[in-house]
Amino acid sequence: MPINRYVLFFALAIGGCLVDLVTKSIVFSRYFMKVPVEAKQAQQWWIDGVLGIQTSTNGGALFGIGQGMHLWFAGLSLVAIVGILVWLFYFKGAIEKLLTISLGLITGGILGNLYDRLGFGYSVGSEDIKYHVRDWLFFRWEGISFLDPWPNFNIADSLLVCGAALLFIHAFFFAAKDGSKKVTEKPPESSSEQSQTKTQKKD
Repeated sequence: MPINRYVLFFALAIGGCLVDLVTKSIVFSRYFMKVPVEAKQAQQWWIDGVLGIQTSTNGGALFGIGQGMHLWFAGLSLVAIVGILVWLFYFKGAIEKLLTISLGLITGGILGNLYDRLGFGYSVGSEDIKYHVRDWLFFRWEGISFLDPWPNFNIADSLLVCGAALLFIHAFFFAAKDGSKKVTEKPPESSSEQSQTKTQKKD
């Protein structure tokens, strides 16, 4: 296994996780305020009416599914990380560069949200959301129902989506090509087959 595959994977996983945690820490220290449940944080726009900052927390998974099941999701995250490491470095999946990149991004996203789900991301005075994932990116596309607005997300979520997209591309384009090559390639002749071929040529 080339050493650069280990470097590539862990650089993406650890680097992506750090970027996620640092941005969460900066944004929540500046913009997050305890508000009533029915209220919302104010948006801080980067692109007016389209993209900006709005802090929120999520006690579940994607789209808020499974509220309060943080330990369950944390356990699944740990299982996923172990599975990725086994796939890449025991079964040698890391030989393929695109697969290494996609799983490195996914691992970085898993680690970033796992940090929050284990309760390390909360601040004093926010015990009721101790095991919530911190979201802060806000996006809306006016006129399109499911994008107006899109549920708040973070860098870890972005890493997961990008990694999953690359994994899809790898599975349906690159892996499929490799499989077809293996099918069409003629297997090498055995020594007995080679000797029979030579005998037939002499006859």
